[in-house]
Amino acid sequence: MTPSSSSPRTDPTALADRGLRAAEQVVYVLACLLLLAGAVVLLAKAGYDLVTLEGDGVTETASTMLDTLLLVFVLIELLSAVRATFTEHQLLAEPFLLVGVIATIKELVVTANEARDKTGESFDEAAIEVGVLSGLLLVLAVSLFLLRRKEREPEEA
Repeated sequence: MTPSSSSPRTDPTALADRGLRAAEQVVYVLACLLLLAGAVVLLAKAGYDLVTLEGDGVTETASTMLDTLLLVFVLIELLSAVRATFTEHQLLAEPFLLVGVIATIKELVVTANEARDKTGESFDEAAIEVGVLSGLLLVLAVSLFLLRRKEREPEEA
C-alpha cells in the first residue's frame, strides 16, 4: 500500500456515505415520530368530538369523526411506508396505493354528502366529480390487487 492511498476505513467516500446513511436514519425516525404524534392527536380529537357531540347533531358529528379517522388511517399508512423504507431500504408502492384509496374514499364521501344539498348545474358538477373519484378508486383498487398478486408470484430465475 502506498502512503498516499487511504485505507477503506478513512476513505472520504465511505465516510460521507456512512454520514448520509446516519442522517437518513435520523430523518426517517423524526418523520415516524411526527406521523405517530399526528395520528394520536387526531384520534384523541375524534374521541373528544364523539363524546361531546361537537357540531350540529349526531349525524354531523359522525361525519366529522369519520373524516378525522380517515386522516388517522392515512397517517398510519404513511407511517407504515416510512417504517418499511427505514427497515428494508427500498420504497414500497403498496402503502402509497392504500393512502390513495383512503384519501379517495374520504373525498368521495365528502363530495357525495355535499352533492345532496345541490341542485341544477352545481349538482351536475358534483355528480361528475363523484364519477371521476369513483373511477380513480377503481383504478387504485385494481392497481393494489395487481401489485399484491404480483408479490405472491414466485421469483423468476
